[in-house]
Amino acid sequence: LGHVRDAGMKTCCGGIVGMGETRAQRAGLLQTLANLPAHPDSVPINRLVQVAGTPLHGTAELDAFEFVRTIAVARLLMPKSMVRLSAGRETMSDELQALCFLAGANSIFYGEKLLTTGNPEAERDRALLAKLGLVGLGVAESAPACSPVSFAE
Repeated sequence: LGHVRDAGMKTCCGGIVGMGETRAQRAGLLQTLANLPAHPDSVPINRLVQVAGTPLHGTAELDAFEFVRTIAVARLLMPKSMVRLSAGRETMSDELQALCFLAGANSIFYGEKLLTTGNPEAERDRALLAKLGLVGLGVAESAPACSPVSFAE
């Protein structure tokens, strides 16, 4: 990450949770990121998407409150980073996403598809953000199909 930052690029580093790890392991991931010489600009927190035919398909899903707790700890440890809700949002309820925003998530990946899995429809995201009174900070016109959207109250 230091080499990326030294090259003048923004850094992005996070993780996938819900892969059978313990709370201590999730905390260790966030502690490692928080103890870097500079926090990553972007910290995507991905909730495992169980894809048929993969080894983790059919495993126990991470408890929703554990996921929210992970978001909250990321926000506390890295106050200036963009804590992004990333993969797994398609199956998250509006209420779970709202809890994540209240816990400190301040960005989502917006667009129909992430690298390999679906993402909520753009209209669903717009409706949710409007319902919560959150306003997007904007997306560049030349942005890729799935782009981060950060917001403010």
